[in-house]
Amino acid sequence: MALVSLKPVLDAAVKYGYGQGAFNVNAVAQAKAVIEVHEMFRSPAILQGADLANGFMGGCTDFVNATLEDKKRGAKRIADAVKKYGENSTIPVVLHLDHGRDFDSCKAAIDGGYTSVMIDGSSLSFDENVELTREVVKYAHREGVSVEGELGVLAGVEDHVFSDNSTYTNPMKSIEFFKKTGVDALAISYGTMHGASKGKNVKLRRQIPIAIRECMNHEGIEGGLVSHGSSTVPDYIVEEINAMGGHLKNAYGISIVELKEAISCGINKINVDTDIRLAVTRNMKELFRDHEELRRSDSIGEIYHLLEANKDKFDPRVFLPPIMDTVMFGQIPDEDTAKIVSCVERGVKEVVGTLIVQFGSYGKAPFVDVKTLEEMKEFYKRK
Repeated sequence: MALVSLKPVLDAAVKYGYGQGAFNVNAVAQAKAVIEVHEMFRSPAILQGADLANGFMGGCTDFVNATLEDKKRGAKRIADAVKKYGENSTIPVVLHLDHGRDFDSCKAAIDGGYTSVMIDGSSLSFDENVELTREVVKYAHREGVSVEGELGVLAGVEDHVFSDNSTYTNPMKSIEFFKKTGVDALAISYGTMHGASKGKNVKLRRQIPIAIRECMNHEGIEGGLVSHGSSTVPDYIVEEINAMGGHLKNAYGISIVELKEAISCGINKINVDTDIRLAVTRNMKELFRDHEELRRSDSIGEIYHLLEANKDKFDPRVFLPPIMDTVMFGQIPDEDTAKIVSCVERGVKEVVGTLIVQFGSYGKAPFVDVKTLEEMKEFYKRK
């Protein structure tokens, strides 16, 4: 089926009470793997490209300083990859922009083929956030594209999104935000954090999504609630990386127990990025540990040197620049490169498959009332 917008996928999650994982991708191989593992579990799929992931896929290895043109190229490349593996899939597939930082970034993603976008105006005043989000909604809904906004600030670091402190989301302001912007989903701050250092034994403030959902029901507002910064940071993967010489410290995630309880309290979409980065990096380290001859490979040997030079890093984008054609276009020129691609795909499937089961989205693909983007255009016109 064709790619779908976010709204029908989250509508099913709200109606049937399960959590829908949303998984960040930064390479063609990651997109392929995310779709394939969702197909295996008959789960709807949400793939996310962050604003800076688009820059990286646009060929800017210094992705923090990616230009709008880099992001435009990258958005189309991610969309092309997701369409290649998702358009003929038996499951609904959403391509969602994570943390769009301004209108132009959201427009670039939509024009490139994204079917859903997030505009992050959480660092602005409430009125400025509303104004920016409303502008994105107006453009996106004309194209049948869903929009996620954000209210409240998460602590932690992820790409260009960073804050030392959290500001919890005000439930009453959430209702006002939904009404004034027309967003399809709202990311809230209720105790999660971006990055791998969330602190030990994090306890989520479940009363916040409970209150928001109760108010939404009372006011007749439809929409999904989104949990950002929700990677579990599996202890066993961190330990395996450090056992191979990694220097990862204070790496703690949100426990599965906390996330499953959050689902029952009204959370519908759960964003995961860090877990995938960790599993892919561990797999690459294992490959070079077990096959020393690959350290001298003409095609992937430089990846080994980057791993060794950055033992405190776990973002594969730090290590993959030597094979950018493979990252951006999925080209596999030789057997050595194929082995790295296998590391990427296996890492993705390990993490994503585990969370599909834990969040409860397995077998739920038939529950989604699939609508094409053309049908969503008509739906939004009638709202």
